[in-house]
Amino acid sequence: MIRRVILIVLDSVGVGELPDASDFGDAGSNTLGHIASHVPQFVLPNLQMLGLGNIPGAGLDPVALPTAAFGRAAEQSRGKDTITGHWEIAGLVPDLVFPYFPEGFPRAIMDVFEARIGTPTLGNCPASGTVIIDELGEEHMKTGFPIVYTSSDSVFQIAMHEDIIPLERQYEICQIARDLLVGEFAVGRVIARPFTGGPGHFKRTANRHDYSIEPPGKTIMSYLTENGLQVKGVGKIEDIFAGVGISANKKTKDNQDGVDKTLEWMKESFTGLVFTNLVDFDSLYGHRRDVEGYARCLQEFDQRLPEILAAMHDDDVLILTADHGNDPTFQGTDHTREYVPLLVTGKPIQAGVDLGIRGTFADIGATIADMLGVPAESAGRSFAPIIRKTT
Repeated sequence: MIRRVILIVLDSVGVGELPDASDFGDAGSNTLGHIASHVPQFVLPNLQMLGLGNIPGAGLDPVALPTAAFGRAAEQSRGKDTITGHWEIAGLVPDLVFPYFPEGFPRAIMDVFEARIGTPTLGNCPASGTVIIDELGEEHMKTGFPIVYTSSDSVFQIAMHEDIIPLERQYEICQIARDLLVGEFAVGRVIARPFTGGPGHFKRTANRHDYSIEPPGKTIMSYLTENGLQVKGVGKIEDIFAGVGISANKKTKDNQDGVDKTLEWMKESFTGLVFTNLVDFDSLYGHRRDVEGYARCLQEFDQRLPEILAAMHDDDVLILTADHGNDPTFQGTDHTREYVPLLVTGKPIQAGVDLGIRGTFADIGATIADMLGVPAESAGRSFAPIIRKTT
């Protein structure tokens, strides 16, 4: 019997372009493969022992006897963003495409937003979050006007200095934006981006908060909780799913804290799912096109993997995957449309099973529900029967 599944999303760790990558301007992208080819002596020994190098496109040496089942999954959703990736992992392939605003948000929206918060805004353009606070942070401190910006994701981001606008008010402002951005303007997320410091030394804090739209259908987490199981989130999981189907959530400061929080949940006795997002790969290194930083971040996680494996009970299963790509060697600063890796291990799992190419991320959600014995409708197909030990 499987009592718990620990699902860890290595945010943006893709393993090669999807067949339709050219439709998204991503032909030739390969996050992990290109990191491996650009960084000398790049190895991830613990992940490779599981079978990461046995996945086509990973760019790492394979091992003769992987200790995990391994494969890769394709995305069915017409997107390459965090929300659709996670929703699909959780068994839901949404029939929608989030709106993007590469020229900034229209005045029809901004005029109403500024009227509701009682102040003008700065920015209203696509930008890197660290760059825009360097450019506009001083003016923001002088005027008190929030900095609004977007990116290649479907997001409405608001940067505000914690000494100028208290956090509680920052969150109120973001909720106003979330309530406003509906219909044709229903971006995937409104994001509070608090920062501190002074000119030349501005720094974003860990008090980020995401305001997502609710999933447009049931995910496996809702099925689990409705059947009395627990779903413990780590990082931005609660935000991504707007709290729907999440029993409890631990916020994180960085990847290392995310591993710590995952281990904390694993020490507790419950039946259900631990669902973790480790975002640093994406936010700190993928978008900033920092190849060496991305490689180092992967190695840091690899060093923590033995702790996670050692904390597993005999009836636990660990699944490692990703939600999209973000090739740091690629042009621009956008996510890249790629396959995601799939590694599944634990005492109940047959080692070395090649899962091949799964047709949708939703196979992961279907498999989790199947493993935990919960009936659930899913856009995917469970691969539990081919990896579960029979004795």
